[in-house]
Formats: sequence, structure tokens, C-alpha cells
Amino acid sequence: MMNIISGGVCAAKGFKANGVHCGIRKNHSKKDLALIVSDVPAAAAAVYTTNLVKGAPLTVTKNNIANGIAQAVICNSGNANTCNADGIEIAQKMCTLVEKATGIAASDVVVASTGVIGQPLDVTPIADHMDALTAGLSYDGSSEAAQAIMTTDTISKEIAVEFTVGGKTCRMGGIAKGSGMIHPNMATMLVFITTDCAISAQMLQKALSTDIRNTFNMLSIDGDTSTNDMVTVLANGLACNAQITADGEDFSVFMKALNTLTINLCRTIAGDGEGATKLLECTVTGADTLEAAKTAAKSVICSSLLKAAMFGADANWGRVLCAIGYSGADVDVTKVDVSFRSAKGEIAVCKDGAGIPFSEEKAKEILLEKEIDILISVGSGSYSACAWGCDLTYDYVKINGDYRT
Repeated sequence: MMNIISGGVCAAKGFKANGVHCGIRKNHSKKDLALIVSDVPAAAAAVYTTNLVKGAPLTVTKNNIANGIAQAVICNSGNANTCNADGIEIAQKMCTLVEKATGIAASDVVVASTGVIGQPLDVTPIADHMDALTAGLSYDGSSEAAQAIMTTDTISKEIAVEFTVGGKTCRMGGIAKGSGMIHPNMATMLVFITTDCAISAQMLQKALSTDIRNTFNMLSIDGDTSTNDMVTVLANGLACNAQITADGEDFSVFMKALNTLTINLCRTIAGDGEGATKLLECTVTGADTLEAAKTAAKSVICSSLLKAAMFGADANWGRVLCAIGYSGADVDVTKVDVSFRSAKGEIAVCKDGAGIPFSEEKAKEILLEKEIDILISVGSGSYSACAWGCDLTYDYVKINGDYRT
């Protein structure tokens, strides 16, 4: 049984969190520093951006969790600590501040930053607010932490699930930030996941690396892969199940829980894309290979022309076929069928790679909804894939035209 529950990163036993405004961001009403702490050391796994330009915190985090152990996460928003000469030093200082405030070894800290690239990060306001940050740690503090990692996000993003492994009730929760510069490859934005399930660091890494291929890596808002993308998972084992150390039924259950959580976060992030008014979900079925299905779905969701058409509620199905055609996916374009679906119904607009008569009025009614499904069949194969994105609006340009100011 897999149940969605409340609690975010604090849903699992033994995890506390908090978020405060320390002064990195000029807006005093917005939190900009988050801390997540496990009562005990936890197995740790992470995936990172493949952008050659990487934020300093990623380098420090990778070194810190090389032994598969972590006990805390500290993250600031408003400044990415990327492309700075002293970036590594600052990220390490943030870990040291956690050690001084909590007693957790600096080497057991995951550190992350998000915000403007190339702007020096002054660690002073972080140091000045560590007492308040740690004093406010709470087993109900997920929402505060989720708010503190936001940048251009308009909503905080958190989710938790409850599941059973080996007869023991386990919980897993996550928070995420991501609204723009979203086009991950082996990672995504910033996502912090916690669980009380007992699982080895090796199997935790396997679970995460496997899951993101069909979840976060199938998400795109604007085609830009961030320098600071990172997903981390901490598993402290306080559910007291027999530790998962190999493939099997228990690992499959864990994978399902992780997938339930990550898909929810994918949809929430896509729906909150910068300036977005609509969540787009593209499903490709009938492919001869998984790679073909994934390539086609991701290409459609990344098409600026298709995204603009969805903003205008224009059933311009030709843009779907165009995106499939240049995607590199091995499909027969003469067998492609396309439909659009929303809460207002479903309408077929293309059959066997050619247009068919349909009601433009009905199509517009369907496409005016907040959540749009783009349904594509490419043949009679057995493989399918799903990708998530959003529409492209005037506001996206406005937000990114004056991002630093």
C-alpha cells in the first residue's frame, strides 16, 4: 500500500528542518536559508548536473558523501555560489557552521546553493543566523525549509509517501525548488529527499540513479541545464526494517515509493515553470524502443513553438510532428497519431502523420485548461515514455529579462 501523506522531509522518523531569512535575499519576507538534520547518521546518495560549469557546493557535497554517509543538509537561496574564486572555501565554511551549531561533522553535511551565478557569496549573514536556524529545527519544519530554497518559484514544493517494507511502516518525503533554468541531465534543480527506511548507500544510489532517468531527466521548462542541479537522498534507517542490501521485493517497493514521490515533484515543478499558466504532460506510446519513446516525448515537451501554441490554446498539431521529426527518435512518422486531452475532454487531431477534421472550438476549450495531456502513438511497439513541461508565456521573458535586478 502506497499512501500520500503530509510532512514533507520531516515525515520520516528522525528528521527535523527549518528555514529562516538571513539576509542573502533583499526581500525580508522571503526565507533564504534552510537546514535539514537527521537524528542519526544516514546513508546518502546524490546525482549532480552534467553541466561542465558546476556550483562549488556540488564539489564539496560530492566529497563529503563519498563514504555514503550524511546527517545534515544546508542550503541557501539568492546566490548560487558558482563561478566564484572562493566558492569551495565558502561552501566548506557553510558545512563548518553546521558542525559548530549542531555537533554534526562538517564532512557529513550536504551543502547546496541556488540563485544568481557569478556573484560572491558572503558567509557572514549565514553565520549570524545559524543559532536561530538551529533553534527553530522542528519535526514539523518541512514547509519552512521548502520556502527557504525557493528562487523564482511561486509555490513551495513538498510531498511525502508512506509504504511498507518487510512488515515495517516506512516514510519518505521530499522538498524541491525549480521554476526556471530547468532542463536536467542526470540531476535536477535542487531536490532533497529523506526516508527512515533502512537501505545501504550502494542500493540507495542505485535507486536514485535509476529513477531519475524516467522522471527528472524527462522534465524541461526552458531547455537550460543549471550549474547547481542536485538531488540528494538521506536514509537513516529508523523505521527498523531489515536493511535493503540487494535487489528483491523490498527494493522494488522502495523504488515504487521513490518514483511516486519524484513524479509528483516533476509535475509540481513543471506546473510552476517561470511565467507558466499550464502543466504539459506528453505521453508517447507504441515505440519499438524505450529510447525512441523518451527521445520523442522530451523533444515535444522542449519545443518552444509547441509550448507557445499551448499558451495560446492553439491545437497546432504540426508542431508536435515537427518536434518528433527532428528529435532523432527512430519512429515511422507516417504512423503517428496525436490527441490533446484535459478535464474538458479529449480530441484527436492527427492520424497516421496527417491531419484529420476536428472542431477547433472544442480543441480550444480543451487547451484552455490548466493541465494538458499531449497523447502520441508512434506505432504498435511495446514501449512508452512520459515527459513534463509547461507553456511558454510573455512572463517568462519578463522574469528572465531582469532576473539580477
